[in-house]
Amino acid sequence: MNDFWNERYANEEFAYGTEPNAFFKQQLDKLKPGKLLLPAEGEGRNAVYAAAQGWEVTAFDMSKKGKEKALKLAKLNDVKITYQVIGAEEFKTDEEFDVIGLSFVHLPIEIREQAHQHLLQFLKVGGTIIFEGFAKGQLGNTSGGPKNAAMLFSIEEVKNEFADLDFKILEEKTIELSEGDYHKGKAQVVRFVGVKL
Repeated sequence: MNDFWNERYANEEFAYGTEPNAFFKQQLDKLKPGKLLLPAEGEGRNAVYAAAQGWEVTAFDMSKKGKEKALKLAKLNDVKITYQVIGAEEFKTDEEFDVIGLSFVHLPIEIREQAHQHLLQFLKVGGTIIFEGFAKGQLGNTSGGPKNAAMLFSIEEVKNEFADLDFKILEEKTIELSEGDYHKGKAQVVRFVGVKL
């Protein structure tokens, strides 16, 4: 899997563009800046945007190339982010975060639920998760995402995997994606904003 992402991020261009995910930006902008955790952050577009808004950003990804691109983007934008190369299950910290952002983080089904629970422990009580991922109905679309239905999301799966949250928004909808070369066109997504109880 590391090889797949290192290859995708090897080019000069940013695979998913340099602008933040639209839903992430819209929801983050409603919150007072604090500490933010971005798992599987890839080339850093959400991290760099958040840092520019005054957030203290910790990000990680399995891809070494992703980190290189993210730090380059941060430098271009004159912001500072902390970025580790590590998997979701291995990530550890003594810090507690005000927000966790999960934008199109599609983990293998055999580790997904445990990884989500593992990450939730780093969110403060009263902290917020901003989540957007491809829905099961994305399989027929060409706008990105895994080609394996098990790695896509349903509302029910989200409710089960994030049981300790009070959902402020939880929806499945069709949107138009325009994020670099790999997220382009009509897409079926599941999104939520949840507060940790």
